[in-house]
Amino acid sequence: MLAEFFSVGPRNYSGVAVGEHSALGISAFYRAGSLISSTIAGLPLRSLRDVEGVRTRVSSFLDNPGGPEGPTPFSWKETVVLHLFCHGDSFLQHIFNGAGAVIALVPIHPLAVSVEWDDKVPGGKLFTATLADGTRQTFDASTMTQVMGPSLDGLRGMSVISVARNSLGTAIAGDRAAAKMFSSGALHSGMVTPEEDVTEDEARVIKDSLNSKTAGWENAGEIAVVNRRLKFTPWTMSLEDAQFLQSRQFQVQEIARWTGVPASLLMDPGAVSTWGTGVEIQNRGLARYTLAGYTSRIEERLSRLLSSARFCEFDYAGLLQPAPEVEIPLLLKQVEAGVMTVNEYRRIRNMDPIEGGDVLRSAAPAPEAVPV
Repeated sequence: MLAEFFSVGPRNYSGVAVGEHSALGISAFYRAGSLISSTIAGLPLRSLRDVEGVRTRVSSFLDNPGGPEGPTPFSWKETVVLHLFCHGDSFLQHIFNGAGAVIALVPIHPLAVSVEWDDKVPGGKLFTATLADGTRQTFDASTMTQVMGPSLDGLRGMSVISVARNSLGTAIAGDRAAAKMFSSGALHSGMVTPEEDVTEDEARVIKDSLNSKTAGWENAGEIAVVNRRLKFTPWTMSLEDAQFLQSRQFQVQEIARWTGVPASLLMDPGAVSTWGTGVEIQNRGLARYTLAGYTSRIEERLSRLLSSARFCEFDYAGLLQPAPEVEIPLLLKQVEAGVMTVNEYRRIRNMDPIEGGDVLRSAAPAPEAVPV
């Protein structure tokens, strides 16, 4: 019960406990978290340097932020984003080499970290974390990085599981209600009244006999025969009256609003179709209005761990790449205008370079004015 208190916070209107695992048990919420985290994890995290207006790629520990024996770069980025998505915070323990330089970052589960203000330590925050071996250790900004989501106090980010607990609790309650109805077999409940006098023991035998012949999915479509004259009085509304299916579909739209993921990407059959050019427009909208909020926070915090004039940046080029019939003419126009070389064009299209292809073409000169 103590762990439940710390993970779910205040109770919600549905009366269902909402925590990390129960929230991710909702298919739409899991899909939203998986889509955001895996899409960002698939974006290359580049380390760059700007010197006198010239930007070049450089190597850094962020090329493999989990370290040589830690998680792969994809898994590391996916975990960091999932922590942000579910709990509004991502905590990264610094791993140093013998020279005191950061060589890796170890994600620590947000529920295992407590944060308090302390103006005597670097960064003004003191982190107390329970590590994987069960020991507790304190950190400050020099030994731990906090990637914080939207916050009201600047101390901790807001957890969507906590803020959206009423919507998520309703969805969980709907799943449980559906499971209960299928486990009850006949999908109805009510009161059975014998039309003849029976003893308490006989009433119990009648009830057990009816339940054994009507309850459970395995009895669906079966005919129950009871050697008694009985009258059944239902006391529940029909599924149509309760608008059960409609309410469950509405929960998908609610989760889409909470997470910023279009309902069509949550496999909602009632969502607007995205065939054709709609897919490209949707991807751009997802990157601009949802994914950028995560990647910008991660970029700014991790850039502080790099040396001067260096910074990191997620490369969205692959995600936002247009369709070939749009991209190829645009690239060719840039080659003809002298904006990019032929080999740069061929590199983008995954083609081998050619000899002499590294020279920019000169733009055609403007025609001279003819005197009148």
